[in-house]
Amino acid sequence: MTLTFHWFLPTNGDSRDVVGGGHGVPTGAAGGARPASVAYLGQIARTAEQLGFVGALTPTGAWCEDAWLSTAMLTEVTERLKFLVAFRPGLTSPTLAAQMASTFQRLSRGRLLLNVVTGGESSEQRAYGDFLDKDTRYARADEFLHVVRALWRGETVDYTGAHLRVEQARLHRLPDPTPPVYFGGSSAAALPVAVRHSDVYLTWGEPPAQVADKLDRVRALAADAGRALRFGIRLHVIARDTADEAWAQARRLLTGISEADIRAVQDGLRRSESEGQRRMLDLHGGSRDSLEVSPNLWAGVGLVRGGAGTALVGSHREIADRIAEYHALGIDEFILSGYPHLEEAYWFGEGVLPILRERGLWRHPDGRPGPTDHVDVPFAGTSTPRPAPEPAAAR
Repeated sequence: MTLTFHWFLPTNGDSRDVVGGGHGVPTGAAGGARPASVAYLGQIARTAEQLGFVGALTPTGAWCEDAWLSTAMLTEVTERLKFLVAFRPGLTSPTLAAQMASTFQRLSRGRLLLNVVTGGESSEQRAYGDFLDKDTRYARADEFLHVVRALWRGETVDYTGAHLRVEQARLHRLPDPTPPVYFGGSSAAALPVAVRHSDVYLTWGEPPAQVADKLDRVRALAADAGRALRFGIRLHVIARDTADEAWAQARRLLTGISEADIRAVQDGLRRSESEGQRRMLDLHGGSRDSLEVSPNLWAGVGLVRGGAGTALVGSHREIADRIAEYHALGIDEFILSGYPHLEEAYWFGEGVLPILRERGLWRHPDGRPGPTDHVDVPFAGTSTPRPAPEPAAAR
């Protein structure tokens, strides 16, 4: 199996600096210098499609544009690219969600992927009229996905659960193909639900040893349930011709982050109910120091952004090495992003993907040969850690 790469659609705006938003981040911290217009998002989507990305993740939350509506518009300016639509079970009925997915599949010619997000922040959920606590939201998601999958199989569903009830629910037109379900979550309440219902289990970009431990736990639960899952990882990326250029860009991004912004965002993130967010915070502790938490894995993004807070930083070959290292753990799908999303898509697509192709780890979804101007050596394992980028205050 070759690796699958997805890009990201910044529906809260884009910038040459890190754009805030996500778990526990004040709404005012989100947004960028490039508005999330259909024209700009379409430019990113078409670029990702041309470079060989299979899909593009679109986030969900009060801090960004609606994922369903945004991606539905973008299907009209793209041809092949799939859309990994993040949605929150419980904010709509399972029958309506199943119908929406079925409609999306038909009208987009099968380009829907679904990212289930239960909601990590009760305060934001309450703004949408959802007053369940975090663990109960996972229990409701379990019921929700049970009903949705039954509807997608063409069943007529009568279901009464602790949180959801439907009578004589059925779809008159089934989705073809059935959308794959992507599901994250690191808590004890999340993992059993992910194992029962996901096709691809997602993790944020933690150091390889931590990722390996998490995947082992998920595999064991999946084996007990008689299921085998695929695995994906969500990361930012800063790839350049040389490592020095890449780390210079990381330092530049750091200079655009003020101490006041860090304090405000970290205060919000520490109140997050998300176990995955806690694990992200533990990587840097809110400090600019020692941000290279593993070879080529930089935690600087997480200083002002909720959710995925780490970036692969290095030369094209170093980034390819790190991707191969995660792949050796069982990761087959990579959801990537970078600031700005348009330019960084080119850096990765024209710099890293050709190396992975030469190693037999990737091929363009269209079957096209792609660039061939890289001479490479086989992956040789983990490299020696580089010194962490110096704090901005020291320059």
